[in-house]
Amino acid sequence: MIRVLVVDDSALVRRLLGELFQGAGDFEVGYARNGDEALAQMPKFHPHVVTLDVHMPEMDGLTCLDRIMLEHPCPVVMLSSLTEAGADVTLRALDLGAVDFVPKPGGAISLKMDAFGPLLIEKTRAASIARLPRSHRLAERVRRHQAGRGASVQAVSRPVRPKPIPSTRSFDGVVVVGTSTGGPPALDALLQGLPAEFPAPILVAQHMPASFTGPLARRLDRLCALTVTEVTGPVGLAPGNVYIGRGDADIIVGARQAGLTALSAPADSGYRWHPSVDRLVISAMQHVAAERVIGILMTGMGDDGAASMTALRKGGGRTIAEAEETAVVWGMPGELVRAGGASCILPLDAIADRLLGLVAEG
Repeated sequence: MIRVLVVDDSALVRRLLGELFQGAGDFEVGYARNGDEALAQMPKFHPHVVTLDVHMPEMDGLTCLDRIMLEHPCPVVMLSSLTEAGADVTLRALDLGAVDFVPKPGGAISLKMDAFGPLLIEKTRAASIARLPRSHRLAERVRRHQAGRGASVQAVSRPVRPKPIPSTRSFDGVVVVGTSTGGPPALDALLQGLPAEFPAPILVAQHMPASFTGPLARRLDRLCALTVTEVTGPVGLAPGNVYIGRGDADIIVGARQAGLTALSAPADSGYRWHPSVDRLVISAMQHVAAERVIGILMTGMGDDGAASMTALRKGGGRTIAEAEETAVVWGMPGELVRAGGASCILPLDAIADRLLGLVAEG
């Protein structure tokens, strides 16, 4: 049985979520009305997963998450609003260590459980087997332990690694990246390892709702040397640029008289997840020779991207799968490995250097 701790200040929401999990048949449910109760429950209930509402009185969701990750590290799925402000808070939660999030429907949640419930169940099951990096916020945990539970701990800023010297050789292809659960921090790590002069455009399919991908692109643009934008309309591809697919739609490669473009296309119902990694990779191969396409598949549940990147490798392209040891959920990259479609399997912190090596090879 999967022990899930439901943390929400609304008695109605706690009851509805409890009924949802109990009805699934493989969950044991615990409850907390606020952050203080949640922290008290952690050493008693020992949950496999926590579902945590962002907005709560007394101790808000981010503060509670911060304490959980420092004192009782455990996979956490955030319940957040579908607003842009909600997206910014959610991205902060993922940075603090949350495994995933589920957009909480507005209005009467009881009327929207048919759509909301299955997604929450699926993501909670995936989170129950998620891998929390042992090194995540380790310095903060050690300092907190040394200083005592009541001490105030300042967040440790993300180290900035020296930018590699870019290759002088040209690379006239494209890089396509797919990720899902655990993706935003993985994209942080990948893109921060690349210089502003990176010689190829990078297109990213990150499974997310539409209200989240714009804030994600702006956040990544602040964190890395590359120029990062959300694709909402046709835009020409250029080296040193990263193109984030708009949520609830698909990002595809197109060709126009001026050259290759990134396009935002209506979500194709033939693909389960959006933006679709498979559709992105297939579109890239339609306009660029396979040997000029580099595919990277990182953390995420399911198998999106595995079939198309396997075809890419068979066609002469090069592919990188994130290793199980660093992937929060080794679903998508694991399926690529099992299909024989990975040219190499690397931990997250080695992918950027390998990518630089591949483009240097031409």
